[in-house]
Amino acid sequence: MKHAETVTFGGGGLDRAEDLRRHPEMLSALPVRTLPLWRGKPLLNASRDGLAFIGGPAFTDHGTPVLIGRIDGAAIFARDVSALRVEDVSDMLGGFTDTSEQTHVDLPDGTAFAELRQAMTRLSPLDAEIAATAKGVLDWHRTHGFCANCGSPTDAGKAGWMRGCAGCGRMHFPRTDPVVIMLITRGNSVLLGRSPAWPEGFFSCLAGFMEPGETLEAAVRREVWEETGIRVGPVSYLSSQPWPFPGSLMLGAHGEAISEQIEIDPEEIAEAIWLSREDMAEVLAGNHARILPAREGAIAHFLLQNWLADTLD
Repeated sequence: MKHAETVTFGGGGLDRAEDLRRHPEMLSALPVRTLPLWRGKPLLNASRDGLAFIGGPAFTDHGTPVLIGRIDGAAIFARDVSALRVEDVSDMLGGFTDTSEQTHVDLPDGTAFAELRQAMTRLSPLDAEIAATAKGVLDWHRTHGFCANCGSPTDAGKAGWMRGCAGCGRMHFPRTDPVVIMLITRGNSVLLGRSPAWPEGFFSCLAGFMEPGETLEAAVRREVWEETGIRVGPVSYLSSQPWPFPGSLMLGAHGEAISEQIEIDPEEIAEAIWLSREDMAEVLAGNHARILPAREGAIAHFLLQNWLADTLD
């Protein structure tokens, strides 16, 4: 797919500076800029179209410093400052619907913590990659304070890219869970589904976690069959998207359906429909009478948009 890396969180060109993770003496010689995140929400600039970095030592009493990369000779770190007592705490915290912002007296004027899924389409590709990386790794640290092998506490190492266990010596590294998300077509139509937890009218591409020992192609066919009873023939890879909510890698694929009779599994999916190309154009334009458009910035929107534009190849 020619436009694969134009997906949100893709193609930022971040220098991840892996060499600095292995050489703390080199890392300590560089100037530092820090991106603080509060409950997974990155600090945004006053215009809300970019990240806000804080120069010099910042929030050193908060969280594990994680080296995100190197920009213009400076080391970019991320820190979890969720213990910070911020202003404007809202009941809407978390998820797609969180439009709240949080501030603190020690932050630069005009900056605020904001939900990444609300801001992701306004960020540059580089800022989006930095934010996704920071959120994913910090979430991993938050949930991996103890060794999965022996249960002992673990300590951060390699500039935040490893946790080591003093009890058994096991080293643990940030994990990413592969998820297939499928653009399933048959002729001039595309298959969409709605999760039981989603609001009425919200449909998207089918998706599901890959299983051990499974190829991408097999996962696509299995998930579509399990959820809708549709059989899929040829499968091709299209694009991927890091999705740090909390730690997935969305693997976008195109599958050609070889059957069309839908029989849903109600425990897996609330509803599935075939939608024509013409109707899909109305959906993405926000003009459809029943179906709501997939969220801009999500890979489902990206795949559907490219299918409509005939730019999958």
